[in-house]
Amino acid sequence: MPKRTVSLPRTAGLELDIVSYGRRGPGGSLRLNPDQVEQVKRTVGRVPEVMVKVSGGARDSGGAKAHLKYIGRHGKLEIETDDGLSLQGRDAVDRLLDDWQLDLCRSQYKAKPAEGQKDARAKLTHNIVMSMPAGTPPEKVLRAVRVFARENFALQYRYAMALHIDQAHPHVHLVVKCEHETEPGKRLYIRKETLRQWREQFASLMREQGVAANATPRQIRGQVRSPSKDPIHHRLRAVRAFQNLSINERARRRPPPESTFFRRKVESVGRDIQAGRATPDPGKEALSVTRNQVEADWQLTINALRRQGEQALAKQVEEFVRTMSPVRTDRDRIAAGLLEMLRARHGARDPDAKDQSKDRGR
Repeated sequence: MPKRTVSLPRTAGLELDIVSYGRRGPGGSLRLNPDQVEQVKRTVGRVPEVMVKVSGGARDSGGAKAHLKYIGRHGKLEIETDDGLSLQGRDAVDRLLDDWQLDLCRSQYKAKPAEGQKDARAKLTHNIVMSMPAGTPPEKVLRAVRVFARENFALQYRYAMALHIDQAHPHVHLVVKCEHETEPGKRLYIRKETLRQWREQFASLMREQGVAANATPRQIRGQVRSPSKDPIHHRLRAVRAFQNLSINERARRRPPPESTFFRRKVESVGRDIQAGRATPDPGKEALSVTRNQVEADWQLTINALRRQGEQALAKQVEEFVRTMSPVRTDRDRIAAGLLEMLRARHGARDPDAKDQSKDRGR
C-alpha cells in the first residue's frame, strides 16, 4: 500500500535556516522578501508562538471512542463535526463513530502486540492539539482551527473538534480519521514537515483573526529545551499545582504520583555530584552544533537586512541573538538545581553562614 502525505494548500514560510528561502540578487547577495522581513520582525519581537502537536492517535475504535469522550468531557462540551453539526450529550460520540464507520477499517482487527513490543498497527485517527498562549480569545482560536480543518481535510478525511478553556491557554482538540473518504488505500500521514507547515498556516489564520501570532522553530528563538512528552508533562504539572497549595490543603489531599522518568534522571545526576564526576552528555554537543548554525543564519540575515536598508531591524536582530539563553541540557538544569538546594541546606545548618548573610544584607 503506497504511503502518501496530504497536500497542504498554503505555502511554507521560513524554516530552521532563516535565510534558506531568500532570493539571491546580483553578485549572489541575499535578499529577503517583504513576508520574510515581517517574519523576522515577529520573531525578534517575540510575538506569541502558536502550538500544533500530535498528541497521539487511536489504533482501534475503542481508543477513538475514549479520546472523543475525553475531548467532549463525557457529553458536557460540544463536539463540532466536519459536516457542520454540533453534537453534545452522552450518546454524541456513539453517533459520531457510527457516522465515521471506523468498524469497517481493516487495520483495527490486527492482533495487538505483546507487552513491551512496539504497536505497528496503522492508526485509525490522529489526535491533534492546536493552542495559543493565555489571554487569546478562545472563540478566535476555534474559528482559526475551523478554517484550518476545512482547508486541509474537508471532503477527504473526516474530523471533529472541541474547544477547551479549562486551562490558561485556550486550545482545540482536533481528531482526524486517517483513511481517505473517496480514495481507497490513501491515508493521512503526519511528518515533521507537515507539522511545520501546519504551524505556519495556523499562525497565519490567527493573524487573520486579528491576533498576533508567529510560527518559528524553537531553535531559531534560542530555546533548546525539548517539550516533555504528554504523560510526563501532565504529571509534572500536577506535582507543581500540589506544591503551590497551602499546608492545610495539602494535608487534605493525596499527593499526585511523581514522574519516575525524571526521578531516575535526578538520581543519576545526584550520584555524579556525590562522586565528584561529570558524566558526558551526548546531547549537549548536538545542541551546540545547532546553536552555532542558528547564529550563523541570523548573521546572514543581519547582513541582508543592512543591505536592504533595514538598519533598525538589523540592530534588533543582533540584540535578540546576544540575549539568547545559553545552551543547557536537562542534566545541566538538574545539576544546577541540586547544587542550589545543597547550598541552601548547608547555609541553613551553618550559623556563621546565616550571620554573614545578615551582615551582607545590612
